[in-house]
Amino acid sequence: MLGYICKYAPIEVFESMGVEMKRIDPQVSNFTQADMKMHPNICSFAKGVLEDVMAGNYEGVILTTCCDSIRRLYDVLKQELPDRFIYILDTPRITKDAGITLYEARIRKMIAAYKAFSGKIFEEEKLADILRRKQKEQSISLGESGCDAEREPRQEGAETELQKTASGKADGEKTQTCAAGQTSEAGTGCSAVRTVRRKNIGLIGARANESIVRILQEKNANLAFDLTCTGLKRKYLLEPDQVLTGYTRGLLSQFPCMRMEAASQRDELIERYAGSVDGVIYHTVQFCDNYSYEYAWLKKRLNRPMLALETDYTKQSYGQILTRIEAFLESFGQQPEETEKGRTEAGKEKTGKMYVMGIDSGSTSTNAVIMDRDRKIVSSAVVRTGAKSGESAQRILEEVLSEAGLKREDISWIVSTGYGRVSIPFADENVTEISCHGRGAHYFNPAVRTILDIGGQDSKAIRLNEKGEVADFVMNDKCAAGTGRFLEMIARSLEVDVDELGPIALQSKEDIEITSMCSVFAESEVISLIANNREKTDIANGICRAVANKSYSLLKRVGLEKEFMMTGGVAKNAGVVRAVEEKLGAKLYICPEPEIVGAAGAALYALDKLERSSD
Repeated sequence: MLGYICKYAPIEVFESMGVEMKRIDPQVSNFTQADMKMHPNICSFAKGVLEDVMAGNYEGVILTTCCDSIRRLYDVLKQELPDRFIYILDTPRITKDAGITLYEARIRKMIAAYKAFSGKIFEEEKLADILRRKQKEQSISLGESGCDAEREPRQEGAETELQKTASGKADGEKTQTCAAGQTSEAGTGCSAVRTVRRKNIGLIGARANESIVRILQEKNANLAFDLTCTGLKRKYLLEPDQVLTGYTRGLLSQFPCMRMEAASQRDELIERYAGSVDGVIYHTVQFCDNYSYEYAWLKKRLNRPMLALETDYTKQSYGQILTRIEAFLESFGQQPEETEKGRTEAGKEKTGKMYVMGIDSGSTSTNAVIMDRDRKIVSSAVVRTGAKSGESAQRILEEVLSEAGLKREDISWIVSTGYGRVSIPFADENVTEISCHGRGAHYFNPAVRTILDIGGQDSKAIRLNEKGEVADFVMNDKCAAGTGRFLEMIARSLEVDVDELGPIALQSKEDIEITSMCSVFAESEVISLIANNREKTDIANGICRAVANKSYSLLKRVGLEKEFMMTGGVAKNAGVVRAVEEKLGAKLYICPEPEIVGAAGAALYALDKLERSSD
């Protein structure tokens, strides 16, 4: 079995020689081998491929010269696996006749190298047979889908909402919910059926792993097109008189890679595709600068909402990918996902009143809000998140109910948010913290347009429109720098309580620059400053200013639009607040309890749900 990574790899050539081909899509847990044998800042995809190949049963690997990281990968594999067929094809940047002639010659050279390695012989007629078969299979596939993925984006039409297969009915028979609260068999003429259109999302950028596509499918979004490295179907050209030449022409006439010459019209093609969808996800790989440049250019060029999604090809990144994609879909008005627990309004029927609950399960604190039908907060609570988010959620449920003088059955609907949202067994619905902080911020101050949320393990910048809807957002959840955990670490080094860090920073008389924002290096820097007898107040102020600098960079990525609001536990740190305000040159709005903003937003989503149900 030979592995390959690129759509320009001539895999059908090897298949014609009886070789099994497998596209390498790494899903690793760590980069232990790669970090030892390659530089730590090499592209995560290249490191993932190395881990996969070292652990896998590959006869060899076919690489292409798409970037310096892959060239480095080739060097390492050749050194580490000298008895395997490790080959790198120099793919030309030009796609016209000169490029075809050049690439065909290089493919023939590769065929000769593999013959010398394995003894297998290449025959053009066998390649022609494979191309005929694949052309036929592709024609049948495209005929069934009614579209050509190489030519036009696939659009999704209107679909009925809340369709369910009727009990005892054959597959395909649907029960639909009418506005009058009655049910009607599909096709019986119920005129009050609500319909919604699934959101059409396009995927562009670097090679995307399968988890991104799977999440979009699970969240009921239509993937209209996939223009990533390996997203589109291959193009098979068969020229009977010159089989390999025609095949090479087909390889180079695929949707152009970013490294291809400008004459390939990649930019114009992307604009045409993007104009037909609701939003675009632009995928980049950690430490890959090439695609980051293209994203910055496209964001100015495309008149569509865009989500920059950076992954590192590890299994652990799934939760981060999920949160970003869910928040992106929610920004289009896509309905939140109900849990299996979804309950009816029992409390409303008993008391004549309606109460809902929002619960925000974060890494440091778990926060809850109970709200009535008039959108007034009846009670709220904040507790520390323990080792298990489910247990802290149960504690806060009891506390917030007690404060409100209510019982569990009085709550009609519960929406959970935060990183622990899926671990709360009594929640009826899950919404991302991005959407909930946006709703909560608009609730407390409708004039707010830009939000800075700094929690225990991450920080977020969110931009709202005049309706309080999320217009753009960025997250930093891959590094503890500038978060609550970072401040706790520094407070321990200074031998003060974390709650004292802000007040003592306000007493500073000398500015100290903390040059590193890495939690480990910053702590070492603080220890050195302590050893040099620098004042705690000045060190604390230096740390607050460092957090402000990092936060300012995050805010700039969504746009510095007034008014500004700060949420999360770090909003209680007066030193950080002052430093951020100085950096912005504007005041921050901070509500009396900044930790409940996300929970308040979740409660508002719960009210929305019940209002939709009663329509």
